[in-house]
Amino acid sequence: MKPLAQYAAIIVGLVLLGTTPLYADNYILRTAATVAMYGALATSWNFIGGFTGYPSFSTAAFFGLGAYVGTICQRNGIPMGVAWTIATVSVAAFAALLGGIILRLRGHYFAIGSIAIVELCRLIVSSWSDLTGGGDGLNVPLIHASPDAVTRLFLFVMLGILAASLVVTIIVDRSRLGFGLRCIHQNEDAAAMVGINTTAYKIAAYTLSAVFCATVGAAYASWTGYIDPTDSFQIVMTVKVAVMAILGGAGTVVGPALGAAAFVLLEEVFWANFIDWNRAILGVVIVLLIFFLPGGLLSLRARLRRASGGAA
Repeated sequence: MKPLAQYAAIIVGLVLLGTTPLYADNYILRTAATVAMYGALATSWNFIGGFTGYPSFSTAAFFGLGAYVGTICQRNGIPMGVAWTIATVSVAAFAALLGGIILRLRGHYFAIGSIAIVELCRLIVSSWSDLTGGGDGLNVPLIHASPDAVTRLFLFVMLGILAASLVVTIIVDRSRLGFGLRCIHQNEDAAAMVGINTTAYKIAAYTLSAVFCATVGAAYASWTGYIDPTDSFQIVMTVKVAVMAILGGAGTVVGPALGAAAFVLLEEVFWANFIDWNRAILGVVIVLLIFFLPGGLLSLRARLRRASGGAA
């Protein structure tokens, strides 16, 4: 997809989500907010998993840490927006330090290590009951407004995070960093031989993959009003986010957000119509889509064009 078409798609998508309060009920508003939330998470994963080609499963760790740091700050009297900022900066610093260690691994070793980070964070949070509430979790200071008003607020919050993640993606895509990450994806050893500082580039990508996840986690905690280790550090979330990015088109600008929208909408349809078999049906559909569209949904137009040209 050409750059102008990508920018147009981003604007159209954000406008469609942003205008839902004008005509939709609370259920659709929550769905729109969920699409925006997962769009931001998938776009964040794209920095390390799409551009760099490292199969990261750390998303849930960054999301959960963001939720807990933001909640603890708010419980100590820090305003909500400032608490989200502190959570974002803290988790970004954690990711940068962690990246210097875990990014020495490659391939499935890195994937296993990133999953272990999620479990380690969950165990630490579960055990540190004096600060985190342990297994009982923590209540987050509530926003005094009607449910519809709260949903509208967090729809725009998640949209803002999604928009910021897309802007950063565009900047990275058109910068030396993006070029270097794609070189690492193709052949890391060759990239190092031509002068690319692969360690610094990978740490930058890993840190970017944490930034928006942390902000989303902190905002999500304020939205729900309660967090606990099991909900905040879900391995299932990590896998879903990676699948969303691959479904839309990993390594592209708009693909991960498109994949997140498609995944969430499919999930809602199957939940509503196939209560007992929804997960199985959704899994089969996703596997088939990825199998027959290895380039993601963004490659569908090109495949149709080639097919029509061949038929002609």
